[in-house]
Amino acid sequence: MDTPQNTALMRALAEVPGPLPTSGVVHITLPHTERFTVVGNHLAQNAALSTAAVGFAVRIQSLPQGTEVGIKALAARFPEGEKLIAAALRELEAHGYLQRTRVRLPNGRMVTRTVFCNHPEALLRPRPADASKRGPDLVAAPVAVSVPAHLPAPAPAPAAPHVTAPAPETHQAPAPSPVTRQSVTDHRPVPIPRLVPPPTAPKSPPRPLPQPRELTPGLQQAAVALLSDLRRHAPELVLSEADIERLTPATATWLERDAHPDTIRRALTTDLPQPVKYPAKFVRHRLTVLLPPPLPGTEELAPARPRTVVIPLQTCEGCERAFRSRTPSLCRDCRTACEQPAA
Repeated sequence: MDTPQNTALMRALAEVPGPLPTSGVVHITLPHTERFTVVGNHLAQNAALSTAAVGFAVRIQSLPQGTEVGIKALAARFPEGEKLIAAALRELEAHGYLQRTRVRLPNGRMVTRTVFCNHPEALLRPRPADASKRGPDLVAAPVAVSVPAHLPAPAPAPAAPHVTAPAPETHQAPAPSPVTRQSVTDHRPVPIPRLVPPPTAPKSPPRPLPQPRELTPGLQQAAVALLSDLRRHAPELVLSEADIERLTPATATWLERDAHPDTIRRALTTDLPQPVKYPAKFVRHRLTVLLPPPLPGTEELAPARPRTVVIPLQTCEGCERAFRSRTPSLCRDCRTACEQPAA
């Protein structure tokens, strides 16, 4: 027996005008009268954003102003974990939907201010200087994206005194109302910091793969075995024979520097991204970036000792007494006797 919800859904489906598509989604669009949020397709269908980022953007946009939207606050409100929430917020920051800054309040306390813009691309479009040319949607719907919370609202204009005389033929236009001034102030362009380089920015060349001093057969065999065994410990790291052949010298460099195979395996399989789209590039990156330095020798580890200067022993040419001097000469007594004048 169908539930009442399914019955209502089928009834609404029968009222959809026009022929229904043979496949794909069929939309039943009902007008909202309360508790709804307008979301643009630039966000809902943004292929550059993950589904989690789009979902949290919609959730943040539906919250009233002043609601805490930090990572811990969102994790307490929704079932997603803090890591997923942090990654989604970073995506929104990179695409201009979210901006988090540290602001000092008048009382001296530092707080994090989160600003969410529902359409960041519209902020970058040129706008007319005259506020009267603005569309009604920009004036009637103020969005707190540029006015800090600690700044007071502008004071209302003083009321004009009552005048009974007829107005002159030439008069000055009335001052705009406080609501209009506040709305215009609220919609000043907000600079969106670019947190990621533009797509046209030149990319730095990749770092070369490490090369061992001598690729012996033993090092090569051990490196090939280690790379082939990675998929047992991390199923995502499935490497082809060509990939293993290219990565063997870098792995042999680790082994040449006395790195234990378990250490190399942990460095390559710990904290993997999800998903690993290109396993060979990922392993190449870690082998290059996390390469340890060569182990120091015994002499390098020995503590430095102060150098002791030993002055050699010399035999006095006069009395044949032993004394310390850098060069052969007379002792002190013989030099004194020679310097004294004869009586």
